[in-house]
Amino acid sequence: MINHSSILICLAMIVLSPLLPGIINKTKAFFGGRQGPPVLQLYFDIAKLLRKTSVYSETTTAITRIAPFVILFSTLAAALLVPVAFRSASISFSGDIILLAYLLGIGRFFMVLAALDTGSAFEGMGAAREVLYSALAEPALFCGLLVLINETSQTSLSAIYEKLTAECWWQNPMTFLLIAVSWTIVLLVENARIPIDDPNTHLELTMIHEVMILDYSSKDLAIIEFAGAVKLAVFSSLLVGLIFSGNELSLPLQLLAFTAAMTLVAMIVGVVESTIARFRLLHVPKFIVGSGALAIIALILKLSGN
Repeated sequence: MINHSSILICLAMIVLSPLLPGIINKTKAFFGGRQGPPVLQLYFDIAKLLRKTSVYSETTTAITRIAPFVILFSTLAAALLVPVAFRSASISFSGDIILLAYLLGIGRFFMVLAALDTGSAFEGMGAAREVLYSALAEPALFCGLLVLINETSQTSLSAIYEKLTAECWWQNPMTFLLIAVSWTIVLLVENARIPIDDPNTHLELTMIHEVMILDYSSKDLAIIEFAGAVKLAVFSSLLVGLIFSGNELSLPLQLLAFTAAMTLVAMIVGVVESTIARFRLLHVPKFIVGSGALAIIALILKLSGN
């Protein structure tokens, strides 16, 4: 089903998604006692990159050139499946949860493929880590979704989030708290944030996401950066819809509450990055597996409660 009223709201979220990294950086700057870059910095960076000319390595093929567009369009398609501002998603149908996961997986697959296409050993290491970490994070996402499906008896994201109310939290506080913590970790993993990865690192041996896009420049890099901001907005929307309930609010209040909640999520990410150091690579898989364990415990609690 296509919800025309939600399409405009989703498009607004997509356009405003670069604000989230800006809020994160501002929060980190506050904790560091610095002024930091402006909240609109990513817009300025994208505009600057779009004016430059792309340069490609002689070892690359057409995969490197088409990968940024596949990443962007798959991420935009995933955004259309996510409920925004406590309203139904732009496109919803039974089983759209599986499509959402596959769309995000397609973008990740082409990013990894493009990294391997360069023939760089460093980018190959980053691609291997990306695949490992995403594979470890998927059980946490799906187990959390299974709990929500069991709670609401729905298989569409829009229908699930429509039936998630404050009463659900009152009845199963520990279950939903475990899912919220688990999905927060998934958000950090999928968006290459501290303590999993450091988007500002310059050490190639410890890079994950950044090392995979080292060969990109100009418009290609702008597209990837914008797609990354949209992906952050997608996972933030899933987390906001899980924690907060605004289905009974009027449209203006829904937009205001959703904006405040998204800002809060970005600030929480900034606080995490300001207070926790990046984990050693050997400890990262254990941390991610822990998020899956939390989601499995939540699923067991829910099933045993039934």
